[in-house]
Amino acid sequence: MAPWPLWRLRAPALVYVLLIQAVAFGLVVLVLSLNSPPTLEEWFRFAMLGGTAAAVIVATSVSIHLRSGIRRDPWTVHIAYLAAGGLALPPKLLFLLLLGPALHGVLEARPDPHRWLFVTAATTLAVFAGRGIVGWHDPEWNPLLVLLGGVALLLVRALVVAVGLRLREPAAAREDVFGDMFGEPIDVLLGIVAASFGGVLGMAMLREPTVAVLGGPVLALLDLAGQLPHWRRSAQRDGKTGLANALHWDRVARVELRRARSRQRGAVVLLLDLDHFKRVNDEVGHLAGDAVLAAVGVMLRDSVRKEDLVGRFGGEEFVVLLPNAYLEVAHAVAERVRLSTAALSVPTHDTLGAPRELGGLTVSIGVATTTRFGYELPDLLVAADAALLTAKASGRNAVMFA
Repeated sequence: MAPWPLWRLRAPALVYVLLIQAVAFGLVVLVLSLNSPPTLEEWFRFAMLGGTAAAVIVATSVSIHLRSGIRRDPWTVHIAYLAAGGLALPPKLLFLLLLGPALHGVLEARPDPHRWLFVTAATTLAVFAGRGIVGWHDPEWNPLLVLLGGVALLLVRALVVAVGLRLREPAAAREDVFGDMFGEPIDVLLGIVAASFGGVLGMAMLREPTVAVLGGPVLALLDLAGQLPHWRRSAQRDGKTGLANALHWDRVARVELRRARSRQRGAVVLLLDLDHFKRVNDEVGHLAGDAVLAAVGVMLRDSVRKEDLVGRFGGEEFVVLLPNAYLEVAHAVAERVRLSTAALSVPTHDTLGAPRELGGLTVSIGVATTTRFGYELPDLLVAADAALLTAKASGRNAVMFA
């Protein structure tokens, strides 16, 4: 049992995860034992809604796999049909509708099954909370109650998951927890749209169950729209380090420099190059080199300020923009990065598969400030590059100011 990731959680997080799963399981047992059997009409409604949702889930999953894409959290489409089921189905069949997230678990690779089970339990609590608000036995069309039920569906799951994240990583920044809890603004908007559509679909199904089939294209559209933040981040991020790629960094850096100029504040550009990085690739292997790049990416994010913009320009070259910064801040950040690089120890494997611990890494850094070179990004990059070449020529593992 020890190797199972669940048992590596901190004790409070482990207790919380098991408690949430136990409560969800207990609620399911109560729902199955205390509620009356569904009627044929209710079974028909379930067949229409569940069949449509399952067809959408399978079709979108197959489509993404065929395009060799990576699916992000498909919660948006689940919100829509769970909200519809919360109005149109009895509690026993509403429980069966929760098999939709389980179906995604079968179709998609889950590296940590305990996390998926925990999120499924949180979803169960959220669905039953929403149902309790709109009416446990006889839901009625009341716009205010439907709105509150949708809010409960969205917030209960988010709060349960957020508490779990906080217990798992107490040192995590509040904004990181809220980011994992709600996602980006577009995620919140899509969740509201999905819950609203689900409420309308559920009420329509009470009058005509077959209308669920007409909701299929909308469910598919919601599922694809839910991938937009992931696709956008993929287009902006470097695949090996998770940092901003060169194109995205350039675009954001220009915006930040225009803002700095309008506010008459300083800014600094740091250009970094790992010393003798080719030796890692040649002597240990390119996979080891990728591990080093990833470790450097994490180190850079930890070494700079929250508002600083870190990117990878390609190869072993990185770039950092320090808004609202002057010489003293630039020197402190650059030295911190240089020392943190020297302290890195990167676990990896060589070309024969033997474990290796890579250390002794160094970095050369060129620095250019707006105080001396102005606010045009090309001018700052040229100056920082010249300073970087000077750092290389002076023996590497150095910080040089242009």
